[in-house]
Amino acid sequence: MKPKSKISPISLIIGISALVLFISGSLRHELFNSTAFDLGIFDQAIYLISQGKEPITTIQGFHILGDHAAWVHYILAIPYKIYPSVYWLFIVQALALALGALPTWYLAIQAGLKESQAIAVATAYLLYPVVFNTNLFDFHPEVIAVPLLLSAVLFARLQKLIWFCVCLIFILGCKAVLSLTVAAMGLWLILFEKRRWFGLLAIILGVAWFIIATKLIIPVFSGAEAAAVGRYSYLGNSVFEIAKNLIFQPGLIFSKIFSLDNLGYLLLLSAPIIWGLSTASLIPLVGALPCVAINLIADYQPQKDLVHQYSLPALPFLILAVIASLAVGKGLLQNKRGIIIWSLITFLCLAKFTHFTGKYLESIDNWQATREAVSLVKKQGSVYTTAQITPHLSNRDLIKYTNVGYQEQDLNIFDYVLLNVRHPGWASNQEFAQSLVSQLNNNSEFKLKYEKDDVYLFENQ
Repeated sequence: MKPKSKISPISLIIGISALVLFISGSLRHELFNSTAFDLGIFDQAIYLISQGKEPITTIQGFHILGDHAAWVHYILAIPYKIYPSVYWLFIVQALALALGALPTWYLAIQAGLKESQAIAVATAYLLYPVVFNTNLFDFHPEVIAVPLLLSAVLFARLQKLIWFCVCLIFILGCKAVLSLTVAAMGLWLILFEKRRWFGLLAIILGVAWFIIATKLIIPVFSGAEAAAVGRYSYLGNSVFEIAKNLIFQPGLIFSKIFSLDNLGYLLLLSAPIIWGLSTASLIPLVGALPCVAINLIADYQPQKDLVHQYSLPALPFLILAVIASLAVGKGLLQNKRGIIIWSLITFLCLAKFTHFTGKYLESIDNWQATREAVSLVKKQGSVYTTAQITPHLSNRDLIKYTNVGYQEQDLNIFDYVLLNVRHPGWASNQEFAQSLVSQLNNNSEFKLKYEKDDVYLFENQ
C-alpha cells in the first residue's frame, strides 16, 4: 500500500487563497457592486471575441484593443466559447493573483532563505492589501502579469531564455503600460543581476511594444491617444509630448511629486513590507520605478492608494526587495511568525473586506427584485440599464449604462430598459432614473414587464 502524498504548505496556501479571492470577487458581483467600468467592458469585449464578432464595446464605443492594446483578451475568450460567463474572469483573476505566491516561494528558496521564511514571504505577498483589493475591483487583465513578472525573474536567474521570453510576451499583452515595467526590469537584470542578454531582450521588447502600442495600436483602434493621457494633461497632450516634457522640463512635475498625497501613497505602499526593507533591498526596486513614478505624477487620486489596481506592477519588485534583504540577514523581522503577524495586521488595516458589512450591502433592500428583473431579460436583447447591473447583462452585442451626463440617449434602439430608481448606480441619480421611468411610461413602444421595490423593467414591443 502506497503512502498518501502530502499537500505541500505552499500549494495549500495558494489553493485557499484562490478560493477566498474567487468567492469574495463573485460575492461582490452578486451583490450588484461590480460596474460597467471596468467589468462590463471586458466581459462584453471577450464575449464578442468568443462569438467571432468584432470586439467593439458599446460601453466605450471602440475596439477593445484601443483601450490598452491588451491582446490577452483573445486568449481569455477561449473558455467563453465553452460557456460565456463573467465568472471566468473571476476565476482567472483569483488564480493569477494567488499563483503569484508560487514563483515568490521559488525565488525565496533560490535566494537561500529557509523553508519557513519562504513560506512567510509567500504569505506576505498574498496578504499584501493590493492583492485582495484589486481582486474586489471588478476585473483587470494586468493581474495576469503579476505571477508572470515574478516568473520572468526566476527564469532569468535559472538561465531559461525561452520561458523568460514567453513570460515577457504575455506580460506585454496584458496592458501597454507594462512595457515600461518590462524595460525597467531589463535594466535591473543587466546592471545588477548580470543577466545581460535577458536584460537586453527585456529592454528591446519593452521599448518596442510601448512605441507600437501607443503610436499605432491604440490610436488606430480607438481613434485617440491612450485613455490615461488625460491624467497627465499638465505635461502634454500625447504620450510622447509627456515623455519629452519629463526629460526637458522636469520642473513641471515638482509640485506634483512633493505633495502630502504622494507621501501618503509611498507610506501605504511600503507599510506592508517595511519589516523587510533595508539598504540591501533597494536594488530590485528599480523594476518598480515606472509604476510608482507614473502613479506619483498622475493627477488622479485612485492611482495613489492600495484600493485600485494601479500599484500591482510594483508588487513583484517589492517582494523581490524583501527576499534580497532576508537573504543577507537584514530586515526588522526574520522569522516566519513575525512576518506573518505584521502582514496580517497591515491586511486588516488596509484591505477592504469590511465593505461586505457596509458598502456592499447598500442595495440589499431590493436585491431580490433586481435579480428577478435581470432573469427576465433575454440573452440576445439589447439593454439600457444602470452601471451596476450592466456587467450582469454584458454578454450581448449592445448594452449601455445610464449616464446623467448623456441624457439624449435614443431609448428606441434597446429591447429592454432596466432601472433601479432606489439605487440608480454610478454616473446616475434618482432624479434621472425617475425621469426615464416617466419617459418610458409615456412611450407607446415600451411595455412595463416588471415592477417591484423601485425596480422597473420595460420591454420594447
